[in-house]
Amino acid sequence: MGRTEFNDRLIRALHREPVDRTPVWFMRQAGRSLPRYREIRARRTFLELVHDPEAAAEVTALPLEYYPVDAAVLFTDLATPFIGAGLEFEIQPSIGPVVDPPLDLPADLDRLRPFDPRQDLSFVLEAVSILRDRLAVPVIGFVGAPFTLCSYLFAGTRAERLEQTKRFMWTEPEAWHRLADFWARHVAEFAVAQAEAGAGAIQVFDSWAGSLSTEDYERQILEHSRTIFRRLEEAGVPSIHFATGNPHHLPLYAAAGGNAIGIDWRVPIDEAWASIGPQRAIQGNLDPALLLAGTGPAVERTREILRRVGGRPGHIFNLGHGLLPQTDPSVIAAVVKAVHEFRPQR
Repeated sequence: MGRTEFNDRLIRALHREPVDRTPVWFMRQAGRSLPRYREIRARRTFLELVHDPEAAAEVTALPLEYYPVDAAVLFTDLATPFIGAGLEFEIQPSIGPVVDPPLDLPADLDRLRPFDPRQDLSFVLEAVSILRDRLAVPVIGFVGAPFTLCSYLFAGTRAERLEQTKRFMWTEPEAWHRLADFWARHVAEFAVAQAEAGAGAIQVFDSWAGSLSTEDYERQILEHSRTIFRRLEEAGVPSIHFATGNPHHLPLYAAAGGNAIGIDWRVPIDEAWASIGPQRAIQGNLDPALLLAGTGPAVERTREILRRVGGRPGHIFNLGHGLLPQTDPSVIAAVVKAVHEFRPQR
C-alpha cells in the first residue's frame, strides 16, 4: 500500500488537536475476527508469525483491507519481551502466555536476563519499519505494564495467576518492587525502540490492574507505571494508557501518565473524562460484546458515545477491550462508518 497522503488523525487526537473526523481503531483488530487471518494461522503458530517481520507486518495491515481504520496496531504479544529476558513460554488458547518454568519464589528473579530490545527483539522493530514505509496510517506499538506483565509469570489459570501475583506482591514486597522495576525499565526502552523504528504511538496495556484495590495500585503499581510513561514523555513518544475493570482507578491512571487514557465500557465516557481531567485525551469505550448483537445495536451505542463526547478534541474511538473472535467484520465496518460520518450537534 503506498503512502501518498498520511492520515494523522490519531496523532492529532492524542495531542487534543481538532480533527476532521473522530479517529477509530480496535484493540486486537489484527487477527482473530478476520477470515484472512484465520487462513494464515491455520498454517503457522502465533509465535512463528511474531518472529517473522514480513508475516507480522502482513497481519498488522490486514484490517485495512476490511475497513478504513485510522491506525494499525502491531501484531505481537505482551509477552514478547520475555524472549529478551531469556524466559521460555508458549501461547495457550484461553490462557495466554504460559512461562515454563513459572515464577514462584524471589530467587526465581535471578532467571531474568537484562536485555537490549534493539538487539534481542529486533524482529519486532523490523516489522514496525516495514509498516512505516508501507502504510498511510500510524502504527501503534505496545507493551505491557508491570502488573499485567508479571501476572503471566505465575502458574495456573488466568484467575489463579492473578491470585498468585497478588500473593507475591503482598508477601514479598522487596522482590515485587525489584521484579516490577525490571519490567518497567525494559518495556519502557522497548516502547521507545518501537517508536524509533517508526511507530507513531505506543499503547501501554495494564489489562488486569482493575483487579487491584486503589490502595494497592497506588502503593505497589503507580511508581512503576510512571517509569514507563516518564521515559516515553522524555523521548517525545505519544502514548495511550489502557486499563480495565475499576473506574475508581481512573485518576490514578492519569497520574501515572499517558497522552490518552483508554477506558472500558463500565462508566460513561463523559464521566470518565471528568475523572481523568482535561489535560488527557481519552480512548474508548464500546463494549466489544455489543458488536455481537449486530449492526443496529452496535451503531446505536457508538453514536451515543460520540454524542456524549460532543466533538470535544482528544477522543479516539475504540472498544473497551479487544475484538471478540466471533465478531462479524461487516459490523465492525458499520461502526467505523458511523464514527467517521458522525457530526456533533452545534
